[in-house]
Amino acid sequence: MGARTGKDYIERLGSTSPTIQIHGETLTGGVPDHPAFRNIVRTYADLYDLQHDPELRDLMTYESPTSAEPVGRSFMVPKTLDDLSRRREMMKVWADFSGGTLGRTGDYLNSSLMALSQAGDWFAQADKAFATNIQAYYEKVREEDLLTTHTLIPPQANRSQGAGQQMGGSLTAHIVDEDDNGITVRGARLLATIGPIADELLVFPSTVLKGNPEDAPYSFAFAINCDAPGLRFICRESMDFGRSRFDHPMASRFEEMDAVVVFDDVHVPFERCFLLGHPEMCNGFYSETDAAVHMTHQVTTRTTAKTEFLLGLVSCMTEAIGIEKFPHVQADIAEVIVALEQMRALVRAAEADAELNDYGVMTPRWAPLNACRNWYPRIYQQFPAILRKLGASGLMALPTEADVNGPAHDDIEAFLQSATLGGAERVRLFRLAWDMCISSFAGRQELYEYYFFGDPVRMAGAFVGSYDREPYKAAVRQILAREADEPATA
Repeated sequence: MGARTGKDYIERLGSTSPTIQIHGETLTGGVPDHPAFRNIVRTYADLYDLQHDPELRDLMTYESPTSAEPVGRSFMVPKTLDDLSRRREMMKVWADFSGGTLGRTGDYLNSSLMALSQAGDWFAQADKAFATNIQAYYEKVREEDLLTTHTLIPPQANRSQGAGQQMGGSLTAHIVDEDDNGITVRGARLLATIGPIADELLVFPSTVLKGNPEDAPYSFAFAINCDAPGLRFICRESMDFGRSRFDHPMASRFEEMDAVVVFDDVHVPFERCFLLGHPEMCNGFYSETDAAVHMTHQVTTRTTAKTEFLLGLVSCMTEAIGIEKFPHVQADIAEVIVALEQMRALVRAAEADAELNDYGVMTPRWAPLNACRNWYPRIYQQFPAILRKLGASGLMALPTEADVNGPAHDDIEAFLQSATLGGAERVRLFRLAWDMCISSFAGRQELYEYYFFGDPVRMAGAFVGSYDREPYKAAVRQILAREADEPATA
């Protein structure tokens, strides 16, 4: 089949029957036309259509090594620095489409599957079948251009206890049976963003396992259809309220649903299992295969696009209301510019120092990407605050599209104009800023970025623990030793 079109994606999604609980109803189909999903489904369809844009086709796709069909470039195994650059350029096209606000575009987990598929020797340590399974699954997703999501973390019932202790071990998704054909899974997991509109669910290792015998039932990696029997998604409230793009310019197009995943004795065939047991290997699932590096390469590409978008939005606002010459405003703009240039520099450094890993995959240097993923969740929190400060009361009194086109039109043009924009256009711009810094969509974006890779405090601890500081300590000791050797002076 190769790279899908938007029509292909919608038709396949419409033919499935996932069980979705949302707004008090239970869906077992009809996802593409449901009010909570229809706009985001069509946004993802637009992304797939970009693969067939004559001006972008060569960038967005490459020739499949098995079928010779054009397939998505995010599946490409990079062998050279140019390959890495081309992958990033492709990912940037998708990220720019949403101003970086879509966190689960297909390239994110495609990058993970690509890296995992090449680490067959690592999977074979547990079972040669797992190496075969991950390679075959990667090829299936690549050739069918499937949209995958994943679910990683246990429910927050009692975070002072491990998965095997909460509610007697029944709360978190775990293996309850194994037969000749596969495993049976029961329990729940968070947090399947876009689960209701995806084709496949990747159930990958979640958190640090202690390696005790009781951890074995919670140690696994597998993939399952999103409409598998016994699988259901419990969704939060949709932030797409069915309003126009004028009123809710971001939420009406880019509202990715988040969901709890419930496994009600879901049977997973062995050929879809990539690890079973082996808690110590589950702990190394991302680091030992370099999947984390390639996933972060995609994320930093997306957040670069997001920072560019925010810089453009800040600049349009300050220009519109004539405040750009004030020093404190310039300081805020400079903060966004500095962040953008730091992002670009870190990504460029990671690519420039890339090397072939143990599995023959050209892999960016991890330290710059790791620095970026530790730093960005914190700096992003400043951006909505800057938008709120610059927009101030102008963000508090924003008419809707119905008002702009209704009896209030003349008043809006007269009293809500700006230095460079008419009333309607100024309202349109400020509603965009509102949707990036005040609305429910904006609040979800802040929370999402802050915890994208997990608890920032734990991430910082892991970063410190993994960073080789010995050469720098040695330099300090060398200076101290030289000082000790020098004679004292009066």
